[in-house]
Amino acid sequence: MAANVFITSDANFERDISAGVVLVDFWAEWCGPCQVMIPRLGELATAMGETAKIMKMNVDENPQTPQKFRIMSIPTMIVFKDGKPVEQLVGVKGVDDLQTTLKKYL
Repeated sequence: MAANVFITSDANFERDISAGVVLVDFWAEWCGPCQVMIPRLGELATAMGETAKIMKMNVDENPQTPQKFRIMSIPTMIVFKDGKPVEQLVGVKGVDDLQTTLKKYL
């Protein structure tokens, strides 16, 4: 996983999304499409730099937060702005599409 993609957990989630624009990828090790997203999220994090934070949450290790946001399919990515969900994306997405989505909230 890229050094600029951060891991969040049920315990740290609220703090991690509290400020700025944050994309959280809800994923699992066994999910093929989730594996496809790993290098793309690294590329996205590099492209966005300090303007947006890219995070991942393993749904198997952290069941509370995905349940709170009614995550039914993975990968699901939710964009948060100052702690509030503003957009949700489901399935494999391209880096350009994700970058365009994030830029709407900067």
